[in-house]
Amino acid sequence: MTSNISSHSHRADRLRAADCDIENFRALVSESTQLADHPHASDVVQNVLVYDGPDLARRATDDQVRADIQDELADALLNGPGIVVFRAAFTVDHAVAETTRTYRDIIREQHERGVSNGDHFAKPGANDRIWSALQKLAIAEPEQFARYYSNDLLALVAEAWLGPMYQVTSAINVVNPGGAAQNPHRDYHLGFMSTDTAAAFRAHIHRLSPALTLQGAVAHCDMPIESGPTMYLPHSQKFEAGYIAFNLPEFREYFAENHIQLPLREGDAVFFNPALFHAAGHNTSTDIFRMANLLQISSPFGRALDSVDRQTIVSALYPTLVDWTAQGRERDVANVIAASAEGYAFPSNLDLDQPISGLAGETHAELVRRALATGLAAAEFDAAAADLFARHRA
Repeated sequence: MTSNISSHSHRADRLRAADCDIENFRALVSESTQLADHPHASDVVQNVLVYDGPDLARRATDDQVRADIQDELADALLNGPGIVVFRAAFTVDHAVAETTRTYRDIIREQHERGVSNGDHFAKPGANDRIWSALQKLAIAEPEQFARYYSNDLLALVAEAWLGPMYQVTSAINVVNPGGAAQNPHRDYHLGFMSTDTAAAFRAHIHRLSPALTLQGAVAHCDMPIESGPTMYLPHSQKFEAGYIAFNLPEFREYFAENHIQLPLREGDAVFFNPALFHAAGHNTSTDIFRMANLLQISSPFGRALDSVDRQTIVSALYPTLVDWTAQGRERDVANVIAASAEGYAFPSNLDLDQPISGLAGETHAELVRRALATGLAAAEFDAAAADLFARHRA
């Protein structure tokens, strides 16, 4: 098997731009993916592991073989190319054509309502999005949902990377003819933060973040190269400082010159480590509306033990925070906000809280700081907080 994520796997200090050595990065991503290291794969294409979906599903019915396959997939995502392709993963048995029609109906209804959905890494209007597609499909067509998500290959790879108890969420992305390419990036969690915010988390968190999410994409149409299938840089997930590096000009230039693209057929599925450098491609076609179901599958571990109502807590504290702010007790105020307010922007209802002007909406903690800085009265703050929490409910 190949080497682990980083030779600096024990460091716990902050990562900075100075840690982003392009030559070290080049050496990592120049590694060749060896088919012999992955006995259940059928091919290596442009350094990406390719599996025959139906054959893999048949093999996985044996418990011991299933465990061996999952070991192989986990190693491929961590130490190998960071990306695997399952050919013909979703078939007629999984209602691919039917769910595609349902998603197109939802998009048409969005257009009729004048909805224009934003994108985290592309300009608004370059594509069509269905946020919360998992819930919308289940409500609109429960039988289709059941057929689609009964797919055992999805369960196979999700459990391989995240273990049992994982949670699936989904967004439909349609890149229309002429739709421009995205900027290269890493994904959720740290990949959805500004560089400065990501740099505030120390190195061990940069190593942890990719283990909390599995990214997937199911092709809902044939995707030849001219339709702009996703661009990838195999093995780039192993670069420890990648959440800082992907915004640096020399790394973007390297990605532009060295990425790979794989044409896909309807029903093919790609799964990848969220730390892999990637970006949706430029749809240069005139008639291909490239539709993919973007799966974000999450670890069950990102949750607190106790359930608390942070909106109510902070509203009770707000008058005290106003007084302390007037007294110049900035550090005390900051510490109370950190202990009481919701400091993270997700999960959110992206139909209501869209990433149009940035990667994430305002957090509860940011709202508290803004309210204190601008002198919002308690009633005004309570109303703003109620609006914020309403935007986060499905």
